[in-house]
Amino acid sequence: MSSLDAALGRALTAPGISGAMLLDAVTGLSYAESGDVSGSQDSCEIAEIARTRLNRAGAPGELENVIVTTSTRHLVTLQLPRRGDPLLLCATVDRERTNLTWALRELHRHADELLA
Repeated sequence: MSSLDAALGRALTAPGISGAMLLDAVTGLSYAESGDVSGSQDSCEIAEIARTRLNRAGAPGELENVIVTTSTRHLVTLQLPRRGDPLLLCATVDRERTNLTWALRELHRHADELLA
């Protein structure tokens, strides 16, 4: 098991986070995934749509987070800056089992671990 897989696995210990994956933000290449990532597979496309629409609306700056909420879950995409192309940490969060703010806090904590 790689250190990326292990770090993503630790993210799943937070209540309500049922899946996580690490993607290249430009190519969509998956570096690692753990748990149920079925809802996160289109995260690169969703992030690109959000980035394009925000720029068109006159909201300058880098995209940080995208959260798509359905009736049963949140699909969370965090952009992780690094040298070169950014990474996307995508997670599936069960709405019934967690508080979104707590889940975001946990994902940011694990993101630091992924970049270390």
